[in-house]
Amino acid sequence: MNLKTMMIIKAVVCLVLGVPILFAPVFTYSLFGTTLNTGGVLAARQYSASIFGNMLVTWFARNAVDSQARRAIILDLCVYDAVGFVIALIAQLSGLLGPLGWIVVVVYLFFALGFGYFLLPHKEAA
Repeated sequence: MNLKTMMIIKAVVCLVLGVPILFAPVFTYSLFGTTLNTGGVLAARQYSASIFGNMLVTWFARNAVDSQARRAIILDLCVYDAVGFVIALIAQLSGLLGPLGWIVVVVYLFFALGFGYFLLPHKEAA
């Protein structure tokens, strides 16, 4: 998989999750086995704003040429998803999320490892 494909996949996942979390956070979180109070709804909607930010960055940077800016974007996405993975894994293992919570854990892990891979030095094809 190349970086452009990874960025497009991330943008689509962000769109698919960001919209329902923004407009129906209580329902969306209930699918993953957890409940929200009014403070949780506010935090979920703020999280949705973060997701939309990731969506825009990944979509508009998908064609970026190799540069310091592109590497900074990849590093940001890797760290964001790695932290998200740890938080989701703790929530899952503590019983806060239901069985579908494992999807969240796996998605974060996929993107953390994927963007981490693109941080590694690669030999250019001859």
